[in-house]
Amino acid sequence: MSYAELLNLYFDRSNALQWYWTLYVVIIGGLLAFSSMRAKPDLITTAIVSVLFLAFAYKNMGAIVESTNQRIAVLQLLNERKGESDTAKAVADKVLPTLQPAQPDAIRRFHLTCDVLTVAGLWAIEYRRRRLAKAEARS
Repeated sequence: MSYAELLNLYFDRSNALQWYWTLYVVIIGGLLAFSSMRAKPDLITTAIVSVLFLAFAYKNMGAIVESTNQRIAVLQLLNERKGESDTAKAVADKVLPTLQPAQPDAIRRFHLTCDVLTVAGLWAIEYRRRRLAKAEARS
């Protein structure tokens, strides 16, 4: 595999990673919008949505970490092969210092934090919906 092909592979993995994060953000936005639009309290729906979101989040985080590990592996290959030709060395000297993928542990912590906050948001909306329904029932 040539140096240019390795560089393309690195950015291909970067694009895949970006799509996984975009999908994750869109799903969170949709879930919170769906939850906030429901009029009546429903514990079962909230529980099902929470479980389904956590299942999605688990698989999404796995894909993100896997893509990150692939980027790190390709970056190691790029570093090892940067002296193969003058062109590779010139590209490596300019481009490699800018390639700094996040570490998988940091990604896991961030993803899990967002997962917890999303589920907490779903349940906070449900709690608010229940509280408002009780207030309306009393009046």
